[in-house]
Amino acid sequence: MDEHDWLAERFEANRTHLRSVAYRMLGSRSDVDDAVQEAWLRLSRSDTSGVENLGGWLTTVVARVCMDMLRSRRSRREEPLGAHLLDPIISREDGTDPEHEALLADSVGPALLVVLETLAPAERLAFVLHDMFAVPHEEIAPIVGRSPVAARQLASRARRRVQGADRAAEHAGAAAEVRGAPAVAETFSGRARFAQAALVDGAVGAVWAPGGRPRVVFGFTMTRGKIVEIDLVADPERLRQLDLAVLHD
Repeated sequence: MDEHDWLAERFEANRTHLRSVAYRMLGSRSDVDDAVQEAWLRLSRSDTSGVENLGGWLTTVVARVCMDMLRSRRSRREEPLGAHLLDPIISREDGTDPEHEALLADSVGPALLVVLETLAPAERLAFVLHDMFAVPHEEIAPIVGRSPVAARQLASRARRRVQGADRAAEHAGAAAEVRGAPAVAETFSGRARFAQAALVDGAVGAVWAPGGRPRVVFGFTMTRGKIVEIDLVADPERLRQLDLAVLHD
């Protein structure tokens, strides 16, 4: 086996982990694909003979790529908040590939998604790497260009906002009832208030469609007749892929 094949094999062994990191950082599957592909290109062009922990090296590379993408996204953002929330949110009855299932299992609640989207790129990276993937602050520091102490502060600041989001999500889940339009207006006051009950890929949900054009889809996870989790899709490409049927009164 030559060096290129060996690197390709090692990269494939780390691919699911790298996609999981990028998924938490970026939310969009197409962006995740781009970030992981860029990581492979950088690996194939680099001299890694002195790298002892290739998995850690690749995680660092993906994190740097994701932070650059987040910064670019913020600098040119023209879409409203929510256009880059994590997707996909709905698992189809016919099943999916194992990697998709792993990403789906990594999905988080809607309030947390909103908070992650509002974090500065460095804060989001510090929180995702440290709190979700147990990367030490000393390894995060050079990625964000800060000292280990400053990296710890970034993660701590993000954690406080995320903890507040978790409490909000729990409140929304406890309060929301299955019947009628989604009772999540207190949490998502703008869009949810005007959402219509709908079938989303055959499952109960809701859609906000101003002018008849779907802009935000709400996916519900229900337990014992109550909504316990609410997920959002606002990415135009994902919206086009969903099978939507509005339920009229």
